Amino acid sequence: MTRPSASAVRTEVVETGILLVTLDRPKANAVDVRTSGELYDAFARLERDPELRVAILTGAGDRFFSAGWDLKAAASGEAVDADHGPGGFGGLTELRGRRTPVIAAVNGMALGGGFEIALAADLMVAADHAELALPEVTLGLVPDSGGLLRLPRRLPQNLASELLLTGRRMSAGEAHAHGLVTTVVPGSELLDAALALAGRIRAAGPLAVAAVMEVLERTPSLDIERGFDLLRSGSLPDYQAMLGSADAEEGPRAFSERRAPRWSAR
Repeated sequence: MTRPSASAVRTEVVETGILLVTLDRPKANAVDVRTSGELYDAFARLERDPELRVAILTGAGDRFFSAGWDLKAAASGEAVDADHGPGGFGGLTELRGRRTPVIAAVNGMALGGGFEIALAADLMVAADHAELALPEVTLGLVPDSGGLLRLPRRLPQNLASELLLTGRRMSAGEAHAHGLVTTVVPGSELLDAALALAGRIRAAGPLAVAAVMEVLERTPSLDIERGFDLLRSGSLPDYQAMLGSADAEEGPRAFSERRAPRWSAR
């Protein structure tokens, strides 16, 4: 379903199980409180609808993925610490407990909160002209919608510190070289690249995907030993559901029979 034109967020099921979420707020796809709420609605739908297996988040046009916080809204009274709703800034940066992957297709500049939204996604692909930056320090602010927390976990410490302390822009190629972006393609091929990646996720077992998402969320601060303790504790419901599922039997059976698996999500 596509949202009304007055909305800053358009949603469309572009292929079976794949939800395309487009931030369309000229001129820079900047995000205010209302837009955060609309993005949250899209991601909440993704979690709620069992037919949806993966989402692609992108920006309209080819210049901006998102310029981040809407400074015009700030100038008209929206506070820097405004309540952006249950998913945090952009509807995603503080959305915990997600079990359905989101791919950020960075079609242009991802600045400030726009970069933080992309960092909150599970995977990132980028157009070759895209640039990423957290320029908050140049405005007397800090990127506290996840940038301060996520970037040092995704890049070498010295590089993350440089970006955070200077606000300089990183090219898509540099981001790819450091593993922050999985794929860099010409802008005209970006959606196709994101759809190909989404299709590979969709082809995987849905319970297994949910279990991966759960374990990745619950274990980043654990060493290997404590991670295994958590896996064996029985306290990860999605992981436990996967272990005892019909899908866990169907996958090996389909492999041995040289056919595509028929997932039941049970």
